[in-house]
Amino acid sequence: MLTSLFCCLIAAVSWTQFRGPNGQGQTGDAALPLTWSEQHNVAWKTALPGKGWSSPVLCDNQAWMTAASEDGRTLFALAVALDTGRLLHNVTVFCRSEPLFVHAKNSYASPTPVIEPGRVYVNFGAAGTACLDAITGAVLWRSQALQLEHAVGPGSSPILYRDLLILNCDGTNTQYVAALDKRTGQLAWRTPRSGKLNDNPDCRKAFSTCAIASVRGKDQLISLGADWLYGYDPLTGKEFWRCGFKGFSNVPIPILGDGLIYISTGFGRPHLWAIRPDTATVAWKYEKPAPAIPSPLKVGDAVYFVTESGVAICLDARTGAERWREVLRGAHAASPLHNRGRIYFFGENGRTKVVAAASPFQLMATNELDGMIMATPAVLDNALIVRTDKALYRIEQRSPVPDQRFIDQNTRNRGGGTPAR
Repeated sequence: MLTSLFCCLIAAVSWTQFRGPNGQGQTGDAALPLTWSEQHNVAWKTALPGKGWSSPVLCDNQAWMTAASEDGRTLFALAVALDTGRLLHNVTVFCRSEPLFVHAKNSYASPTPVIEPGRVYVNFGAAGTACLDAITGAVLWRSQALQLEHAVGPGSSPILYRDLLILNCDGTNTQYVAALDKRTGQLAWRTPRSGKLNDNPDCRKAFSTCAIASVRGKDQLISLGADWLYGYDPLTGKEFWRCGFKGFSNVPIPILGDGLIYISTGFGRPHLWAIRPDTATVAWKYEKPAPAIPSPLKVGDAVYFVTESGVAICLDARTGAERWREVLRGAHAASPLHNRGRIYFFGENGRTKVVAAASPFQLMATNELDGMIMATPAVLDNALIVRTDKALYRIEQRSPVPDQRFIDQNTRNRGGGTPAR
C-alpha cells in the first residue's frame, strides 16, 4: 500500500519553521480560539518596525521574524517575547547600497527564518543568509554563497536537516538546491536542477520551500521548482527522481500524505497535482484554478486550499474529485492552518474565516484585525501568533467560549476578553 511506502515526518508540534512541523500547517493538540477581534481574545499586540512578510518562528519564549527598511537597504531580524509581547531584539543583519528589486506584492524580507534552541537562521535571498544567537542577538556567521536573480524578490524559506540548512534557489539565471553547514555557514553541497526548463528565463524562477519525507523508509528532500518536482538525498543533494509539469513561480510548499505529494503547478494556470514519489508518476490532476501562493492543507481524506482571489476548495485527497467550492471574498496570500477539525483561512484584508474541515461547507466564524495579513501565523500552545503589516499579536481564548456552535459570517465579534496591551 502507498501508505506503507511514504510517511510525513511530523512529531510533536513545534513552530520552528515556515508553517510549523515540516511545513504542513498542522497544529496538533492546540486548542485555538474560534473568535477574536482587536478587543477580544488578544493577550498582547506589539507594533513591529520595518516591513516583511516572513512568518514568525517560535522557540524558548521567543518569536523571531525578519523585516526591512522601506527602501530595502537595511535588513534586520526581530525577536518578541511570547509571554509579554516585549520587543527583545532588533538586529541589523545586512546593509545594501543597491537593494534588490521586489514586486509590489512581495517584500525584502519574505523568507521565513528557521529556529532551534539557541540559534535562529535568517535568509534574505541573494542578499544573504545568517545565523544569530537567539539569546543575545549576536550574528554568529553570514554567507552570500547562494546567489541568483529573483526578478521579483526572494520567497523560498530555509529548513534544517541535521547539521544542514537547506534552501531552494530558483532564479531566472540559475536554478539549484543547496545546503549550508549550519555551524559555519560554509557550502556543504549544491545540486543544479536537471530538468529541462522553459526558454524564457522569467519562466524558470520559483519560490517554494523544501519538505522532508520518508519514502520506502529513507529520508528524502522534496523540492519544487519551475516545471519539475524533485526528490533528493538531503545529506548529499543526490537526485533520486523528478516528475515534470508546466508551471513556474511556484510558492506553495509540497504537501505530504497517504503516499502522495500534493503540489501547485505555479503561475500560468496553477493546477493541483498528486504525485507518487516511489514511481515519480501522477496519481491525479485537478485542472481547475488552484493556489499559486497559499499552500494547501491535507486533513484526513481531504485536501483544502484557497486561491489568491479567495475561492476556498475541498477535494477528495485520493481522487481529486471536488467536494465543495465556496467564495470567501478578498485576496489571500498566507497559507491556511488546521486545528481540531477547523480550517483557518487568513485574508490579506485582516479577516480570518474559520471553516469546518468537513463536507458540506460550514463557515464557523469571521474574525478581523487591523492591517494586512501576508505572513502565515504560527501556533504556541493554545495561541495563534499572527503577524500583520503593522503588528504581532498573541491571540488566545480569554473569555468563555460562545454557546453557539457556529458564528454567523455577518456577525461582528463584540466585547469580552482582555484588551491588548
